[in-house]
Amino acid sequence: MSFSASGLLFASLLYLILLFGIAWITERGTIPRHWVRHPLVYTLSLGVYAGIWAVYAAVGMAAESGYGFLAYYLGISGAFLLAPVLLNPIMRIGRAYQLTSLADLFAYRYRSQWAGTLVTLCSGGAILSLLSMQIQAVSTSASILAPDTSPHLISIMFSIIVVLFAMLFGARRNQEMENHPGLVLAIAFDSLVKLAALLVLAGVILFAVFDGMGGLEAWLAGNTTPATTMSLSIDDGSWRALMLMSFAGALVLPHMYHMTFSESPSPKALAKASWGLPLYLLLLGIPVPLILWGGQELAVTTGPNFYTLGIAQALESPALTLFMYIAGLSAASGLMIVSTLALAGMVLNHVVLPLKTPKDQGDIYRWLQWVKRMLIAAIIMLALLFHETLGKNLDLSILGAISLAGTLQLLPGALGVIYWPEGNRRGLIAGLITGLVIWLVTLVLPFSHTASLLDWLNAPIVPDYSNWHIFTFVSLTANVSVFALISVLSTSTSEETSAAQACSMGALSRPQRRELLASSSADFVRQLAEPLGFDVARREIERALSQLKLPSVEYRPYQLRRLRDQVEINLSGLLGPAVARDMVKRNLGFKPLARGGTAQDIRYVERALGEYQNRLTGLAGELDNLRRHYRQTLHNLPIPACSVGEDGEILMWNQAMEELTGITADDVVGARLMALPDHWHHLLDDFNSGADLHRYKHRLDLKGRPHWLNLHKAALSGPDHPDGGSIILVEDQTETRLLEDELMHSERLASVGRLAAGVAHEIGNPVTGISSLAQNLKLETDNPDILETADQIQQQTRRISTILQSLMNFARTGNHAQANRYEPVSIRRCVDESSNLLSLSSEGMGIHYINDCPETLQVLGDEQRLVQVFVNLLANARDASPVGGSIRVTGQQDGYSAIIEVVDQGSGIPVDKLDHVFEPFYTTKAPNKGTGLGLSLVYSIIEEHYGNIQVESPADPETGAGTRVRLKLPAYEPEVASSATRPNDRS
Repeated sequence: MSFSASGLLFASLLYLILLFGIAWITERGTIPRHWVRHPLVYTLSLGVYAGIWAVYAAVGMAAESGYGFLAYYLGISGAFLLAPVLLNPIMRIGRAYQLTSLADLFAYRYRSQWAGTLVTLCSGGAILSLLSMQIQAVSTSASILAPDTSPHLISIMFSIIVVLFAMLFGARRNQEMENHPGLVLAIAFDSLVKLAALLVLAGVILFAVFDGMGGLEAWLAGNTTPATTMSLSIDDGSWRALMLMSFAGALVLPHMYHMTFSESPSPKALAKASWGLPLYLLLLGIPVPLILWGGQELAVTTGPNFYTLGIAQALESPALTLFMYIAGLSAASGLMIVSTLALAGMVLNHVVLPLKTPKDQGDIYRWLQWVKRMLIAAIIMLALLFHETLGKNLDLSILGAISLAGTLQLLPGALGVIYWPEGNRRGLIAGLITGLVIWLVTLVLPFSHTASLLDWLNAPIVPDYSNWHIFTFVSLTANVSVFALISVLSTSTSEETSAAQACSMGALSRPQRRELLASSSADFVRQLAEPLGFDVARREIERALSQLKLPSVEYRPYQLRRLRDQVEINLSGLLGPAVARDMVKRNLGFKPLARGGTAQDIRYVERALGEYQNRLTGLAGELDNLRRHYRQTLHNLPIPACSVGEDGEILMWNQAMEELTGITADDVVGARLMALPDHWHHLLDDFNSGADLHRYKHRLDLKGRPHWLNLHKAALSGPDHPDGGSIILVEDQTETRLLEDELMHSERLASVGRLAAGVAHEIGNPVTGISSLAQNLKLETDNPDILETADQIQQQTRRISTILQSLMNFARTGNHAQANRYEPVSIRRCVDESSNLLSLSSEGMGIHYINDCPETLQVLGDEQRLVQVFVNLLANARDASPVGGSIRVTGQQDGYSAIIEVVDQGSGIPVDKLDHVFEPFYTTKAPNKGTGLGLSLVYSIIEEHYGNIQVESPADPETGAGTRVRLKLPAYEPEVASSATRPNDRS
């Protein structure tokens, strides 16, 4: 039974168009996202590993070595069952640093572009044999079904179709670094087709050929030859080599690395695939013995490799035959698409980009996309060339063995990534070159020479492939030995050591806290614009800021270091880790190291340990619990505390500090002291840089309320902590100071009250008697001289009473109203009210009052008391001013203080009297014009409001006239969301 070439080609195109449609509708979002990201789809997509082996080559190997064919499945099943210690660490590293291929992983871990390039060349050379295996299987199967069809034509057509599919769905949107859900679902469908075809064929053989299990048992009992019993000699080393290569394939095969790590939807999906893939491979392996026995029973002439087609033809079932052909086409196309996609990315990142960085391209993303598409086409065309020259003359199993033996040389370096931090790039490269040379000399060249010679002689000589496993073990042993020896004898660089710590299981890298040349995220854009172009640089910085959930303008040192790392990670996924590292190092560099070096980035370590919280056990877990205990102790300490590095970077900001300052830890930890608001910046930076270890009762005005703070400082350095820095404790003494002031005022009030009471008692009665006698004297005489004297006596007694009343009023002033009863007061309104009150008096009718205080200038206080202040000040200025003069009141806000000045045009105050103007009963006015308590009252009220007052005279040095009274009061700040940082601050 045969098919026409056109019919076979039509069926092939129809199936591949179906795959295309599945991928296309998935990309369009037609299929629900949770279906596409289901662990079952991911597990089925990993079935790409089986490739053409599952449909054809497994049966051929079963015919040669019995159950040894299972080694191909058992090896990778073991790797996936060990996923928690083998695959999960690789996934963690790959996701953290966007390492999309094994070459990226090697270049990052061993800090060597040569390592990545060598891995790429090794994978590319080895994978050509595997791709040739797929092409040969499709062309041979097509020739079996359509004998008139040219195998060369089938090979070319198949390769072209695979190129188109891979280009359309494998090389797109590189800049977004997303998965390829359409490709994953299409590959999962491929795996499902393979499994269904083999199970259907096994069922047909069991019931149509052997008439059920009974017939099969009878047939096996009557056929005891090694070919039918599938015996396996324990001395045969090929199955051991195959199992080892299969085990390594989970890590080193490009298509498996890509599907396992780059296309994984989540770590949970890998956990389910760790048992799902072995189950799937078991189901693939179950039909193999039945297919072999069915082919032997039916005496199929196609050879064991293609028994699946031969059996379907022997049963004369066109539908079953076409189904098996489609299964083989599906297996081959899926493996080729994923392999070329993964290999093209490796070649782009580690061969093309190191030679030509796309800095002159207008759209780097599109340029990378088209370069990758061309590489896909080139790789498949090279595989086709390899097939036409060498591969078509080699057996399928030998093609697979050559490929797997070549990629096996990458296993030591891959295991060294997570298990051997001491391994370095010198050892890796030396070992890899040694293993590859032996592989080329013992496997590739002999088999290639034999195949070429057979083709040239056209001789039916069967070459001897029986020792291939020995050469495989020899090359791997030499590789491991050289890798270990060179690594032990040579020294790793600091970059390699840091990368090894980042990659090793359970280890944490401890980067240094260094200052970048860039001071903001905008500087990042400008510095990256040179290699990437402005638009691309801006887009990458915005993407990194969004990923880290940082503001669009960032300037905090710690966050800038995080931003730099994230940019390098993103560029690593776009351009490869070596190119990205070099680009970031050259354009986003650090400032030169200080003489004493730099401290470790404690904030980074803190975040990393937080991510490890549930994974630390034993002593590490206990130490982490101790760390968390002390950290929480500092955080909940009732005394405000902060830790500052030697470079002024804030390392710790506890909860009490947040409550005192109104600044959250997230806003300032990782920033410099310079980034704090002015009052906190000046206070803490000045104290931190000063020599004093203690500062007591430092006054700081916050939102119109004065605060008194005690500051204490201690150095952090010590025998167990070589890093410098200091810790600052801030004691809020405001409540204590208010209580002290209130107590002092109470004592003062009590003493003045006692004095006033005594004066009133001792002086009041005699004065009243004198006043009464004067009144009686006026009633007893009409003598004008006596009456005038009596009036003068009464006038003097009234003056004494006024003085006594002023003294009593002074005793009652200074009563500290609690700050929480104060209200916002407009200075302009107080001045207006005071000038209006003075205007009611007949004195100073020709004086002009000018109020230049802004409407927005406010203080927190008692409005009536402040009006009393300005009444006294304006009255004094009025009394000193000439007729027609003017008195000007100005006000402004200076930082957190309100400055008010009252300036007159009077004769001024003599210099020798300026120091006494605030003393009680001291006056420069003429007799009977003042009591000398006005400015004392003003001073007392201003002190109540935690301000100060100064008097300058003369106000105008040129004319020597006028007096200036300057008041300084804490300015009122409305309650708004406090901001810990300011965009114009330098950090």
